[in-house]
Amino acid sequence: MNSLKRKALRMGRRAFGIAAVSAFCFGVAATAPAPALAQEKINWKVQATFNTGWPALGDPIARVSKTLKEATDGRINLKVFEPGKIVPPLEISPSISRGDLPAAYNYMAYDQGRIPAAVLFSAVPFGMEPWEYAAWWFEGEGSKLAEEIYHKENIHPLLCSTIGPETAGWFRKPIKTLDDLKGLKIRFSGLGGMVLDRVGASATLMAGGEIFAALEKGTLDATEYSMPAIDEILGFYKIAKYNLFPGWHQPSTSTHLMINLDKWNAMGKADQALFEMACTAATMRALTTGEALQGAQIKSFPSKGVTAAKLPDEVIEELKNTAATIMKEEAAKDANFAKVWESQKAFHADYQIWKELGYLPRDSK
Repeated sequence: MNSLKRKALRMGRRAFGIAAVSAFCFGVAATAPAPALAQEKINWKVQATFNTGWPALGDPIARVSKTLKEATDGRINLKVFEPGKIVPPLEISPSISRGDLPAAYNYMAYDQGRIPAAVLFSAVPFGMEPWEYAAWWFEGEGSKLAEEIYHKENIHPLLCSTIGPETAGWFRKPIKTLDDLKGLKIRFSGLGGMVLDRVGASATLMAGGEIFAALEKGTLDATEYSMPAIDEILGFYKIAKYNLFPGWHQPSTSTHLMINLDKWNAMGKADQALFEMACTAATMRALTTGEALQGAQIKSFPSKGVTAAKLPDEVIEELKNTAATIMKEEAAKDANFAKVWESQKAFHADYQIWKELGYLPRDSK
């Protein structure tokens, strides 16, 4: 074989080898999974219903924002606006429905005028305690029912906070009988306000930032708002020296992150899971924060001239009977209200079996 033929043979072998390697590499590339697309950034304006500086009641949405930002290295960024900075409280849900507002940390009871059942997801007189409500939401029918109702409004709800009872209110004088409530001008919200109206008081809904001035001017005789540590921030103790207990009208208060349903559905499953985890964690911390602060707050009352007292059992019993009547009336007016209320009552009945057997009596020393 002459040198020319040997050279041609070597070149042919080299070309075959290159072609074979190229074909192999192409095959690997063709069968390898394509690299995942970068997840989209989420930059939302989020309206808060409660001041984010208020512990347990308002700060959960700040926790959610911080958690999501850190967990995603800034890819999910919720810019939280204080109450009223974007829309008034009663306009929050309609704004989310339309898509004008992507999300809000909202108190569903503010939707009561449009959606009667909404109030049941926030606070119910003589209703469930916070851990019981959370159990109903996560393990019972709570989240399912809320989604059934709010998905029709183009909103997806996530539980983001549940805290313990509010006080029964701040009064200028002690309440010894039901007659002492008659004629009182009192700030009260939701179903509890309806109960007080029925027994002869005059209940009105008023934003937290407006209450102190109304007490000071005498526009209000008394008020409720939240737990003692939050009421301290609002300064009610400076005018109304009797803080009464228990919070019969709100054994628990629950607040939700409400997201435009179109935006929720457009998210990937991973991002939906991140939002759910962040809200669940915030719910737990709201509960622990609220429970941790109240004892020390009440201990400080004597130094401020405040008397903490319980409502007489007879007054509580009459309020309970009135509340039961109102709940029946409201259920008869609206099918969704009746459905949610029946679900809560059924869950409560089963829970009570465990509570009464499993836990020590509340007056146990």
